Amino acid sequence: MANKLLLVWSTEEVEVAKKMILLYSSVILERGYWDEAHLMIWGPSARVLAENEALQSMLKTVQASGVKTSACVVCSDDYGVSDQLETLGVEIMHTGELLTQALQSDWKVITF
Repeated sequence: MANKLLLVWSTEEVEVAKKMILLYSSVILERGYWDEAHLMIWGPSARVLAENEALQSMLKTVQASGVKTSACVVCSDDYGVSDQLETLGVEIMHTGELLTQALQSDWKVITF
């Protein structure tokens, strides 16, 4: 059985994003902590990411490590940042489906 992790990032706190979510996400696959990982951007984190170049740079490192990324289409549309997030390589989708599937399967889910 593969070890799979879904990180749900919803906080707008920049320091939490820098010092926990994006930092941890950037090393979890290469260090073998998890076999598969997905970073879900939901709520105000979508706006913060679109506005903050330091977070965008960290996100690129996360993505380069193999962690998949997605954002809530409703949230990103509401904040007017869907195009910006897509440009960053973030898949825009209905994240509720993915979250529900993860919770009902063998994924571990943590939320910030």
